[in-house]
Amino acid sequence: MEITGYRRRDGSLGVRNHVLVVSSVFCANRTVEKIGLALPEVVAVTHAQGCAMLGEDLAQMERTMVGFATNPNVAAVLIIGLGCEAFSAAGFAEKVAAAGQTVEWMNVQEMGGTNKTTEKGIEVARKLLRHAATYQREKASLADIILSTECGGSDALSGITANPALGWASDRVVEAGGTVILAETTEMIGTEHLLARRAITPEVGQQVIKMVRDYEEMVKATGNDIRGANPSPGNMRGGLTTIEEKSLGCVHKGGHTPITEVLRYAEKPTKKGLVLMDTPGQDVEQLTAMIAGGSQICVFTTGRGNPMGSPIAPVIKVATNTEMYRRMEDNMDINAGAILSEGKSVADIGQEILDEIVAVANGKLTKAEIGGERQFGFQRIGPTT
Repeated sequence: MEITGYRRRDGSLGVRNHVLVVSSVFCANRTVEKIGLALPEVVAVTHAQGCAMLGEDLAQMERTMVGFATNPNVAAVLIIGLGCEAFSAAGFAEKVAAAGQTVEWMNVQEMGGTNKTTEKGIEVARKLLRHAATYQREKASLADIILSTECGGSDALSGITANPALGWASDRVVEAGGTVILAETTEMIGTEHLLARRAITPEVGQQVIKMVRDYEEMVKATGNDIRGANPSPGNMRGGLTTIEEKSLGCVHKGGHTPITEVLRYAEKPTKKGLVLMDTPGQDVEQLTAMIAGGSQICVFTTGRGNPMGSPIAPVIKVATNTEMYRRMEDNMDINAGAILSEGKSVADIGQEILDEIVAVANGKLTKAEIGGERQFGFQRIGPTT
């Protein structure tokens, strides 16, 4: 299926053309916010990390932030740092530039404070907006797409309506030469053996088993039982009873094609087809990781209702049931509940999802984009010093 997008220097395709203004550390957040207020055309992203981080935790943040800043939906980046943080603006910018991205950076301490940095930042951001305007949409195909899949606020219908329909669409994206990311390691528990059977090689199958079991062991090492939080209270009110039941519905999002690769959190795929990414089930941490991995579009199924979006990637919301779709229609894009309420087939809704992916790639705004939903956050895996 033909789509259009912005072809980047590395050959990847953006379906949006954002200028990203982002902090390297929470101390620079207010400066980023002020630049965003002065220039609504940019996407201003802040977070609560960047300082007093160690080892693999710091490395994972770096991988996530660099991946996010080099996502194909981003035409250029302005990084604002403080000047003394572990995750420095200079180091961040160096890695972003090495990936071929247009980037500028500055530190609040060196610029002489928040106001002076804001003033200079506005000037630089305007220059980056002019650079972004040089990109024009051109013809492309679904082979250029990395589709991320997510479910949040699941209910008993997630595995019956929305997730199988998304799986149908995922299979079509893979058939067209594209890539699909299935994540939420905690919501693969109890299905890892089924997923491993679909691995393209025995080695990949072993990685699938190890990924799930390592996550379980990590939680146990804290003295906790993952079943204390998963299924969540909302999941249980929606009719889910066990983590295994939730997992059996969750994995339907990935369709039925072979699994070609297992990725770390926020790692970019090196292979086409269906890939697994090691992420928590927590919605924003998972979404950020997949987008940092290069995903330009996400399809997010929900039974309880979730308005969440991303700062730089369109998120298509699919309701599992008609009652919630009608109640939260300003947040929902597609009603998979029509499988039950109107007698539509899984393939019918799967085609609606696929058509929506194409329309959104071509510029149609999702309900999350229209509503200004721009949630951002990433997983921490280590102590703060």
